[in-house]
Parts: sequence; structure tokens; C-alpha cells
Amino acid sequence: MNRWIWQRGLLCTLLAALLLAGCGGLGGSGGARPDTTAGQDLEPSAQGREVVMYALGLIGTDYRFGGKNPEAGLDCSGMVSYIYGRAAQVQVSGSAADIARKGRSVGGERLRPGDLVFFNTMNRPRSHVGIYIGDRRFVHAPSRNGQVRIDRLDSRYFASRFEEGRTYFD
Repeated sequence: MNRWIWQRGLLCTLLAALLLAGCGGLGGSGGARPDTTAGQDLEPSAQGREVVMYALGLIGTDYRFGGKNPEAGLDCSGMVSYIYGRAAQVQVSGSAADIARKGRSVGGERLRPGDLVFFNTMNRPRSHVGIYIGDRRFVHAPSRNGQVRIDRLDSRYFASRFEEGRTYFD
């Protein structure tokens, strides 16, 4: 129970910081790669806002290949499926590539908090997925370092592997 209270406090602090900072955006040149120049994030939908809040509450959850719930551990697609189902009542399932086949493609400059970001991390298209939270950051469940965490789209590793953004919201 104490972990939940701590996570909620962290969530509120992070959300307040995002709102107060004005959240820098992704700008863009029309290509799939995210532009790393500063800009203004687009306003999230109500569902997107709920997805981001839920995702931030899962930071620190253990990674587990094939994991579909926080108690047992989560992998990237299990995390997205779990969060979208509970926070937005949108059912997504399958691998990251399966999830990418649905939704609507959005360029890096059009990403809104709550949208999904896809990466080629295993020499296989759309092999990893995360949830965009704004300010060129995303929440994901990486196998490396073993816990749900926040990373940046413009980090050397992820910028070179970014493939596309997709939205399930209006």
C-alpha cells in the first residue's frame, strides 16, 4: 500500500511539472523520425491524459517477458494492453507489431500524450512499443534494466530505432 501512495505522489508531481513546463514537443519535417527541436506538444485527448496518468503510476513495475499485469510483471505490449484497457477502455492485444497494425499513423510532429511509439529494437520492425507522455519522452517496459521507466525519443539509442507513432484516439 505504501508503494501505491508513493507512486501516486510521484505521478502528481510529474504531471504538475509537465503542465507547468509547457511540455516541449516534437516538431517535424514530415518523416517518420522524430525531430528533436523544441516545440509545443499538441493537447492530449481526455483518453490520452488518462493513459499517461496510468502509465506514470506503473513506473518501477518489474519487466517479465509475456507479462500482462503489474503483479506478475509486464513486457512492452502487455503494458500497453493493460493500460489502454483500464485507463481508456480500448482493447489492444498481441505483440508490438500486432498493436501497430491498428490505430492511425501519426508523424513525430503530431504525437500527443497517450499515443503509441514504435521502435525496431531487435532487427525486426515494430519490435518495441511505448506510450508517449510529452516533452519527447515515453514510458515503456524494456527488458534491459528490468523495470517500467521513462526514456527520451531523442536519446541516441531510441532516435536511431524510432519507426512511427500511432494513435487510437480522436
